Amino acid sequence: MNGDGVIYLQLWQLLAAYLFVLLLLFIVKLRGMKKENEILLATTRMTIQLILVGYLLTFLFERDNYIFTVLVIIVMQVFAIYNIYGRVDKRINKELKKVIGLSMVIGTLASLFYFILVVIGLRPWYDPRYFIPIAGMLIGNSMTGISLGVERLVSGFKSNHDQVEAALMFGATPKRAVNDLVNEAFNAAIIPTINSMMGMGIIFLPGMMTGQILSGLSPLTAIEYQIAIMLGILGSVSLTVIIFVTLGYKTFFNERAQIIKGDK
Repeated sequence: MNGDGVIYLQLWQLLAAYLFVLLLLFIVKLRGMKKENEILLATTRMTIQLILVGYLLTFLFERDNYIFTVLVIIVMQVFAIYNIYGRVDKRINKELKKVIGLSMVIGTLASLFYFILVVIGLRPWYDPRYFIPIAGMLIGNSMTGISLGVERLVSGFKSNHDQVEAALMFGATPKRAVNDLVNEAFNAAIIPTINSMMGMGIIFLPGMMTGQILSGLSPLTAIEYQIAIMLGILGSVSLTVIIFVTLGYKTFFNERAQIIKGDK
């Protein structure tokens, strides 16, 4: 431990943490689950990616240039959107892909800049030490929310296709016909965030707060930041998903309020 109260890990201590990976490998081997390759790949990717990110963040923090910050946000958005496509690509059409991209960009950026400029009053706004980690948390959680919303909306529409068609035949508008499906999709998307908030502080300490405490920050200050960022995440997920479901259901219908052939 240094004079600043922070415990810095030595290489052998970091390597000692990989014992937990060996423990998991032993368990799956013992159970005959054949997950060794997947576990090793995940561990290797995590290690390499985090090391690269560490060097990248060091580079960005030393330069403090808004151009670099904007480029990082663009890369985050692109990867997040394509990650969503990768999860549900075979089940969605091109129009729904456009809605996903639009929802992610508008929802996350609106929430991010409100949080940066109003909630914490960051000056300059592009300070990478704050902007990039906060953007990562908002974009990452919104990505998960959208993915869940897409899955529920698409599966709900397919399984309730006949009911939706019947409602249209009796004069219901597309909005009215899929109202319950849209609500279910929105609910499925925000439940993980709400559940996380309910257990926070009593059942577990979130990563951001733990990291700040370990770095020597006062627990009360860390709590203030954690409350703020969780509310920011809630807002970002909610805004992103509501934009998606509000626009997304329309891609199942044509301009004459008929179900597009193939959306069954």
